[in-house]
Amino acid sequence: MNLTLDPVALTQALIRCPSVTPVEAGVLDTLQGQLEGLGFRCRRMPFSEPGTPDVDNLFARIGEGRPHFSFAGHTDVVPVGKRDSWRFDPFAGEERDGWVWGRGASDMKCGIAAFAAAAAGFLAERGTDFGGSISLLITGDEEGPSVNGTKKMLAALAEAGEVPDACIVGEPTNPKALGDMIKIGRRGSLNAYLTVHGVQGHVAYPHLADNPIHRLVRMLASLTAEPLDDGTAHFEPSTLQVATVDVGNPATNVIPAEARAVFNIRFNDAHTSQTLIRRIRERLDAVGGRFELDIKVSGESFVFEPGLLSGLVQDACEAVVGRRPELSTTGGTSDARFIQAYCPVVEFGGVGETMHQINERQRSDDIRGLARIYRQVLDNYFPRPA
Repeated sequence: MNLTLDPVALTQALIRCPSVTPVEAGVLDTLQGQLEGLGFRCRRMPFSEPGTPDVDNLFARIGEGRPHFSFAGHTDVVPVGKRDSWRFDPFAGEERDGWVWGRGASDMKCGIAAFAAAAAGFLAERGTDFGGSISLLITGDEEGPSVNGTKKMLAALAEAGEVPDACIVGEPTNPKALGDMIKIGRRGSLNAYLTVHGVQGHVAYPHLADNPIHRLVRMLASLTAEPLDDGTAHFEPSTLQVATVDVGNPATNVIPAEARAVFNIRFNDAHTSQTLIRRIRERLDAVGGRFELDIKVSGESFVFEPGLLSGLVQDACEAVVGRRPELSTTGGTSDARFIQAYCPVVEFGGVGETMHQINERQRSDDIRGLARIYRQVLDNYFPRPA
C-alpha cells in the first residue's frame, strides 16, 4: 500500500511545534502547508469567548460531494512537566531506537500525520474524482477548556452545510498494540461543587453553632451509599468519586462557617446529566440545611451501536496488522462527545501507553501502520465504481 507522504517525518515536524494549549506555535501552519500541497482547501477557524483563551483551528477539505468522510483531532498538547527528566528534548521530535519521542507523539500528532499520509496515498492513486469528500477537522483546544475548538467548528460547519457523514477521531485508543481497541462511545462527565453553610461557633458550645462538616459528611455518605447502576450493554457501571473535601479551618476550637466538597460522576447511557442532577439534589435536600450546588457538565454519555463505521475500522485493522479490535467505551472524554451530535463517530489512533507522560513516544512502525489502516478505511469507504 503506497504512502506518498511519510507519516513519521510529519509527526516529527508537528512535535517540533511546541503547541501547548492554547498556543498554536506554527503547528497548524505546518499541517496546512502539507494539506494544501495535496490539493485540500484549508480554512482557519479562530474562536474567542470571554474568560477563555483565543484558539485557532483548521478545517481542510478536498472534494465537493457526498459521502463526506472526516478525520478529527487536536494539535494542542499538555505541558511537558519536568523538562530535565526527558530522555530527549520534548519538542525535538527525535527518532531513536524505533520510536518517535516528544510531547504529542502519542496524543495525538501521530494520528494527524497518519491520516494526512493516508489521504496523500489515496489521492495519488485515485485522484480527486473519487466520488465524495475527505476532510480534516483539527482543533487547538482539546486539552484545555474545549470551548473555542471542535464544538464551535461543528456549529459553523453545520451552518455552511459541511458537516461530515462519518468521522474517525484519532485519539490513542490502543492500550498495548496497534489494533487493540476502537472506542464506539464515551461516558458522560459531571463535576459538582458543593458548599454547605453552617454557623460558626466554639466547639465547647455546639448548641450555639451549626457544624456544616457534619452535614457535608452525611450528604456525601448519602450520595455514595448505593451504586448508581450496574452497567449497561456497552458500558461499565457509572461511578461517583469525591475529589476533594475542604474546610480551611486552622483552629481546633472553632466550628467553621462552611465546608466544601467537589465530586465527579462518570456516567453511562442509563443516565443523562439532568437525571443525575435531580438525583443529587434529592439526596442533598433529604439531609437538609443551607447549601449551594454548582454543576458543570463536560459531556453526555453516548454510544454508536456496532455497525458500518466500526466495522470498516475493524476490517482495516485486520487487513493491515492481523488484529481485530475490541469495541469499547472506556476512558475519559474526548471531542467525539461533540461530533456524535452531528454524525456517526468512532475513535481509533495510536498506542496510548505513554500519553501525557514524561518521555511520551510512539513506535515508528506503528505510525506507518496507522497510516495504512486509515488508508484501508478510505479505500473501503469510497469503493471504486463497478
